[in-house]
Amino acid sequence: MSTSTPQKFEFQAEIKQLLDIVIHSLYTEKEIFVRELVSNASDALEKLRHTQLTEKDILDDKVALEINLTTDDQAKTLTIQDTGVGMTRAELVENLGTIAHSGSKAFLKALGEGDQKNTSLIGQFGVGFYSAFMVAKSVKVYARSWRTGEPGHVWSSDGSGSYEIEEVEGLARGSKIVIELKDECAEYASDGRIKEILERYSAFVSFPINLNGKHVNTVTALWLRGKNEIKDEEYNEFYKFQAHAYEDPMLRLHFSADAPLAINALLFVPQENTERMGFARLEPSVALYCRKVLIDAAPKDLLPEWLRFLKGVVDSEDLTLNISRETMQDKALIDKLGKVITKRFLKFLDEEATQRPDSFLKFYAQFGIFLKEGAAMDFTHKDQLVKLLRFESSLTDKTKSTSLADYVTRMGSEQKEIYYLVGANRTAIESGPYLEAFKARNLEVLFCYEPVDEYVMNNVREFDGKKLIAADHADVKLAEIPKPEGALSEADTKTLTAWIKESLGDRVTEVKASDRLVDSPALAINSDKFMSAHMRRMMKAMNKDGVDLPQRVNLEINPRSAVMKRLFETHTAAPEKAKLVAEQILDNALISAGMLEDATPMVARMYKLLESV
Repeated sequence: MSTSTPQKFEFQAEIKQLLDIVIHSLYTEKEIFVRELVSNASDALEKLRHTQLTEKDILDDKVALEINLTTDDQAKTLTIQDTGVGMTRAELVENLGTIAHSGSKAFLKALGEGDQKNTSLIGQFGVGFYSAFMVAKSVKVYARSWRTGEPGHVWSSDGSGSYEIEEVEGLARGSKIVIELKDECAEYASDGRIKEILERYSAFVSFPINLNGKHVNTVTALWLRGKNEIKDEEYNEFYKFQAHAYEDPMLRLHFSADAPLAINALLFVPQENTERMGFARLEPSVALYCRKVLIDAAPKDLLPEWLRFLKGVVDSEDLTLNISRETMQDKALIDKLGKVITKRFLKFLDEEATQRPDSFLKFYAQFGIFLKEGAAMDFTHKDQLVKLLRFESSLTDKTKSTSLADYVTRMGSEQKEIYYLVGANRTAIESGPYLEAFKARNLEVLFCYEPVDEYVMNNVREFDGKKLIAADHADVKLAEIPKPEGALSEADTKTLTAWIKESLGDRVTEVKASDRLVDSPALAINSDKFMSAHMRRMMKAMNKDGVDLPQRVNLEINPRSAVMKRLFETHTAAPEKAKLVAEQILDNALISAGMLEDATPMVARMYKLLESV
């Protein structure tokens, strides 16, 4: 009930300018006004909580500290009320009508200089209240101070240039903002729409938020609590809420740091890698908060791209934001924040791999592909990532894996390289000809089954000073070992290799006797230093330029093989048939190497050979 005549005031010129900026250009999404007003209400409640520690005579001291929102879709109004410190008449004038305490002058100065680096949290400017005028025909602020004996007042304005203040009776402590919405903004008088906004932006505000009498923010900000006081069930429920998940997380990391930045983080690894299951590429899902207020639900520049599988929350008081809280303006600070979090998560994975290897291998089976992506592309964290990579090898049992560090511990003193082979699976690699020479020399070879592995190895290049070399590469040099008896003579071998080269023509770059083969008759080696066979297949699948050029293939033959001995005999006795056999040997070798691009000529040739049987 009014007890005085309304007194009219003109907004200061700076406030008029501020209102114009806020209403027309500051915010990209109008829904932000709900977040701003709820954040202001939370600040008012926090101030009262501190005031209760120093003051004894506080109005309505037993009233619960909470925020209440009420929607009325018939009247097209939204009401936001708190039981915080409230405001006196003088404070209403100072905070809402002048630049004395709102920080508006500093904000306008920063905008005038065109330097967003001068801006800080919107709370320091105090202009969040004016965001209400983006959606409002009129705004009324009912306020009563915590100080006993202070009367209540109502501040009202349509944002056009003036406001009124009058004294009213019957107000409780705190502030109540009543927004009469513009017709085109009537959606903000809907219970469902406001609930959606509150759950998105204000789910972790410290004080209870009630919407039309129902408690909305039922999940607490776990990341700010001590790990020892949180149960597994609480972590799991928080994860399901934040990540919109149905299963418990596979792993979680909860940590706090004071330097170089103040950080509270709660990160989760899901049970499944949905990219691996064929679903769309994952989007960033670690939400960024500042003092429990959501800044960005999916910040693209916070963490490296290869960490896009992570879910969770990062909260930092040190964030510098632009005035609307909608985007980070200090990229250097965000980069630093991202590096701290990434480094801490990699340390966590290293601890998992060392102390709980079974748990780590379960994680790696789902998400190892992301670590490989990072090892190949993230130079900053490459060394840490490479240590986490795991592969089967010629010395491990099936389904068991090894790290590059473990491989190095098993290397002989003379070995200078780490060898690997790319293949569809273990059976394909072990049944191929490329492993024979390494087994004969007791050299371990890593088995790579994923299409990305060759790209990763080519980018990693070395580990612990040892080069990573494809075991099927033409440049591989192996130590001499005693050769079994029964081979073609050196002269006969030279004659045969020359004849095969002449018969195969441009299909091969070179034909020579192999020091790699033990049982297999021949092997094909890609001699193109700039494009591996695997890379060629990938580029061909993507219709890239350059893959129509002839393959550069070396053919190595085994002079001890019965096939080669028989070919030597046939190449003079039945040269036409021998030529067909030579071509078939090459195609067989190309198949083993995954390099045969067109099998049609081979099929026709097989029929010709069958005719001669």
